[in-house]
Amino acid sequence: MGLFGFGKKKEEVNAGGCSCGGNCTPKPMAKADETKETSGVKVLGSGCAKCNQLESAAVEALTELGMDASIEHVTDFEKIAAYGVMSTPALVVDGKVASYGKVLKKDEVIAILQKVRGSK
Repeated sequence: MGLFGFGKKKEEVNAGGCSCGGNCTPKPMAKADETKETSGVKVLGSGCAKCNQLESAAVEALTELGMDASIEHVTDFEKIAAYGVMSTPALVVDGKVASYGKVLKKDEVIAILQKVRGSK
């Protein structure tokens, strides 16, 4: 019975761990992977209102903690996909995805920054 996809074999997931489902080429993905290696705080998203709210909360949190308040806003889908993020907005701290799919409040960002970077 093929109703709702039952009885069909699942497609194999790309063994390389690529987040695009195997539809990418090595050159753009290598470029996107280079972006992940840099430290700092990034907001991943299209630039919508929720992404901007997360960015504002992150700037406030960094300022309150006395850390560098510069944030990179990544809107390129290939670069976002390189992080494995499928739901934006997302917060990346020092190359690691700390949160995705929701707008964090300033206090939540502070807790994440203290956990990831330690209380400096």
